[in-house]
Amino acid sequence: MDDCYNCRLETRVDALPPRERVVLTDHWRVAHAFDAALPGWLVMVPRRHVLALDELPEAALAEMGVLQGRLTAALRLVVGARKSYVMQFSEAPGFAHLHVHLVPRVPDPPDDRKGPGVLGWLGAGDDLRVPDDVQDSLAERLAAELA
Repeated sequence: MDDCYNCRLETRVDALPPRERVVLTDHWRVAHAFDAALPGWLVMVPRRHVLALDELPEAALAEMGVLQGRLTAALRLVVGARKSYVMQFSEAPGFAHLHVHLVPRVPDPPDDRKGPGVLGWLGAGDDLRVPDDVQDSLAERLAAELA
């Protein structure tokens, strides 16, 4: 799958930085979103190439729910999230591989960043996105909370 970003990462999963492997299970890899301006924006990626939820095995579907709950609890402790938003689109070129966004709902966000407005924090340029070292630190803190 040369044109699939997530499949390319999966081929070298053991060498990925912490931000790209917050959690690794048999079914899922959780990463910090690389182009988000919001600390703690996570992306849950199936470890095998699928395009839609109904292509996942039942064990992966069951684990997805548990993992979302555990990650939300960790986001509460690490970034002060009140809850999390969950979204799945998988439409961008090179990103059709199913992936689920788990976004911390931080306390007191601007009104234009509540609900669907949270997407305004995605696609941030280099000057606004969470720096790699901060993503790595958050990933390590989240992983420690989940351990």
